[in-house]
Amino acid sequence: MSAGEITAEESRFISTPLIYPVTEAETLPEELSSESPTQIVDEYLAQVKEWIRIENPIKAFTPEELTEAAHESIDSKRIGLGNWVYYPWLDTVVRILEEPLFKQVRTSRNKHKITHQEQETLQSKVVGIVGLSVGQSAAVTLAMESIGGVLRLADFDTLDLSNLNRLRAGVHQLGLPKTVLAAREIAQIDPYIKIELYHEGIHDKNASEFLSGLDILVEECDSLPVKVMLRKFAQKMKLPVIMDTSDRGMVDVERFDKESDRAIFHGRLAPWEGKNPAEFTAEDRRNLLFALVDYEKTSERAKTSFAEIGKTINTWPQLASAVNLGGALMADTARRILLDGPVHSGRFYVDLEALIGGIDG
Repeated sequence: MSAGEITAEESRFISTPLIYPVTEAETLPEELSSESPTQIVDEYLAQVKEWIRIENPIKAFTPEELTEAAHESIDSKRIGLGNWVYYPWLDTVVRILEEPLFKQVRTSRNKHKITHQEQETLQSKVVGIVGLSVGQSAAVTLAMESIGGVLRLADFDTLDLSNLNRLRAGVHQLGLPKTVLAAREIAQIDPYIKIELYHEGIHDKNASEFLSGLDILVEECDSLPVKVMLRKFAQKMKLPVIMDTSDRGMVDVERFDKESDRAIFHGRLAPWEGKNPAEFTAEDRRNLLFALVDYEKTSERAKTSFAEIGKTINTWPQLASAVNLGGALMADTARRILLDGPVHSGRFYVDLEALIGGIDG
């Protein structure tokens, strides 16, 4: 993947790191040497030391003993030489542990909050995420907790300046696809996670394909027709769907895997069933939105914001604090469902305004 082999437009979509086995310590393979990367990060010995400490939790090593044990583990081939990971968008090569040891060390601080067996179960799952605002936060949190060996991401949009109030990105990334932004961040945390991207977002021609094989769907898109379509497919496919609304910490859970005959959106669509969304008036769409978000239960500032759409603002506001809280809630809820915890369908609130106190008194 040399610079001469791809166009500038193609480079915008690069989000997959290249992984090469280390065959000789401190020597890059020919494929990477020809790239002349601007940065080489080789902290392999430190990673081996971490692994040794994790394997021997009751032993107190001196620095010298730990270094000796690390070299002995490598020299005796108890562990391999690791892998080189090349990140084209950073023009950086990093040497890391081979996948099993990498996973063991990277998730070691999860241990007992997530058991070894639970972690293996979670790493075997396929998680779909549609919409990459709250969805980006959810995807990254899922990756950090090692929930999902495969993460399938969909969003048609690119990064705008107004997104930087809530998305983890920088001005140098303006114009990049949101799918690519999320995938790159995940790959920089764990290059062994498989990431599948739908740059065009979700529509009627790819929704079934996107959902096929998923264990859970995190739905965070803005389009009401797509929200409805995804749930109808998920209902048929017996797939659990979770959603956060970035207001009052509301978590929406629909356990179609347990209740395949359950009405989508908890029956809130009933007044509009059988109607053609293309024929909805502005008033219809407004009333449908209010029904889906439980307008009466939204925060006072959300109500004020809804009234200002089309007047002083273009769309509903989202704060970084709410988006990041939503990402955490989505990852936590997904983990509980994927581990077959007693999570029921419904709407649940982690309302900081009620728990801590509101700005408005």
